[in-house]
This record gives sequence, structure tokens and C-alpha cells, in this order.
Amino acid sequence: MSLLPITMACCRYDRTESLRSGDTRVEGVDLNLLTLPHGREIFDRMVGGREFHASELSISEYISLMGRGDCPFIAIPVFISRVFRHGFVFINTRSGISRPKDLEGKRVGLPLYTQSAALWVRGHLASQYGVDLDTIRWVQGAVEKAGSHGKSSAPPLLKPARIEQNHGDLSLDEMLGAGEIDALIGSRKPASLGKNPDVARLFPNYREIERAFYQKTKVFPIMHLIAIRRDVYAANPWIANALYKAFVDAKKRAMARLRYAGSLVTQLPWQLSEIEEIDDVFGGDAFPYGVEPNRPTLEALMQHMVDQHFIAKPLPIEDLFAPLPGAMEG
Repeated sequence: MSLLPITMACCRYDRTESLRSGDTRVEGVDLNLLTLPHGREIFDRMVGGREFHASELSISEYISLMGRGDCPFIAIPVFISRVFRHGFVFINTRSGISRPKDLEGKRVGLPLYTQSAALWVRGHLASQYGVDLDTIRWVQGAVEKAGSHGKSSAPPLLKPARIEQNHGDLSLDEMLGAGEIDALIGSRKPASLGKNPDVARLFPNYREIERAFYQKTKVFPIMHLIAIRRDVYAANPWIANALYKAFVDAKKRAMARLRYAGSLVTQLPWQLSEIEEIDDVFGGDAFPYGVEPNRPTLEALMQHMVDQHFIAKPLPIEDLFAPLPGAMEG
């Protein structure tokens, strides 16, 4: 039986490395795995041009499309990228900001309002700290250079936010240092942090806050999932399960490499200590796939998306994913 040729795009992660090397095979598939340096390029090419059979995709863009009822993709519960976000709130210390509520009425930069990272940060600020997001003026633009950050194809918000585009000659990082914006949120640490004395984190003890947040809520923010073009899935529904099983295998191989104590596979000097913390805090798996282990995170994200007018009402979690044997439970 001939293999089905599938081109899939994602960034390069330890948990996908055995798919890239060929050590993990996708049953029935001749996989062409493209590893691109930035997620934004992948999303723009997938949503805007349907260039790949499957790809990494922004979870907020995916759910927004599902909420409109005409989503051209179907996801599998493989959450390839996730990051705690309390550490990604940066302030100009001359702006009079010392606590989250001080962000009200300020100009806050972000790469894209619809970016998953920015959505999560706003969700934390509103739900944990009572920040009125409607009072903030949002400035969209690239962090490292002047101009825009990608070409998002996310659907428009159901209620407009106070968003302006950066059309000036400075990057958001430079604007933060100069005081032209009061704060910056999103997925990137500005280069000025540690170099410009006026730039600092709003939450200097972010790791402590994030750990406590997870232990209380079991929410580890998801940024990206794996999506398949719906026309490809309709013609070959078996590939959803084949891809899911392959991603599970690839993640297991990556964790086994991390846990090998004979030599360190990363440049993290205290890698083994980090593994012990994963065991202590996350029960041995900080990146679980499947629906049930991720239900608290998915439900929190869905509520943030309703509150921030991405979707009209929460969608049933199970409806987001192709039906897979065993994957609903994890």
C-alpha cells in the first residue's frame, strides 16, 4: 500500500525532533516536515494560503474560526507550544505603574491583539487582578523592528477594542524604552530589558507567581495546537489518529532524552533539577496531550475569548477536535 504524502509545518521543538529525524514514523504517511523559525509565518501561510496539509496553528485563531462556524481546519489535541505568561508584562518604570491596576488608562504595546500570548496576558490581568481592559489603548506592532507583526487572518472581534497600529519609525521595544508606550505584553522579551534602566517586569517574581497559579488552577497556557486542513481530513480521516499517535511517541522520546542523567542534552546546567520540578509540580508531564488533562486550560482560554469578544459563547471542548480513540481522555 502506498503512503499518503503529507506536508506539515511547525517550529523546531525537542518534542518534534524524532518526527523530523524520522525516528518516529506516522503510520500510512510519507511525512514532509517543514521546520520554520517563526510561528507567525506558519500561521499566515496556513490560514491565509492553505499552503500545508497540516501545521502548527495559533489556538486563539483556530477557536475564533471555529466560533464563526466555517473553520477550514480540524485540530488534534496536540498542544505543541505552551508558555506561562506572567513574566511577559514589561513596563516603563517612569510611567507610574507599580501594580496591574495601574495599567488602566495607559498605552500598552503588543504584537497582535489576537495573538494567543497577548490574549492570555489580558486574561490574567482581568481575571486575577481586576484590570479593566476597556480602558487601555493597545498599540499593535513588531517588537524588534518598526512596522507590523505578520499578516494575521484571524476573524474580526465581535466588539471592537481600542487598537491602533504602530506606523512610526520605532519598534515597540524602542517605544517602551522611550516612554512612548507605558507597557508591553505578548510573547517576546524586549531586548531593552536589562539594558535600559527604565524597562522592567511588572512581576519580577513571575516564576513563583506562575507556579502558584498552576498549582491553584491547573492551567498551563496553550499557545499552539496541530491543525489539519478539513478537506485533507475529509478525504483521509484516519490521518488524525496517525498524527496524534506519532506526536505522542515523539514527545515520549524527547522526555526520555531529557531524563538521561549520563550527559545533558540541553545547555541548561540544572536540567536534572528542572526535571525533578516537572515531576513535583506537573506529575511528570508538563506537556500533556489529549483533552481531559488539558480541560482546565482549555476552559479558561475559552472564557477569556468570550470575555475579550473573540467568540460569542464558549464552544464545547470536544467539538474542537477530530474524534480520536483515547485522545479525549489523554
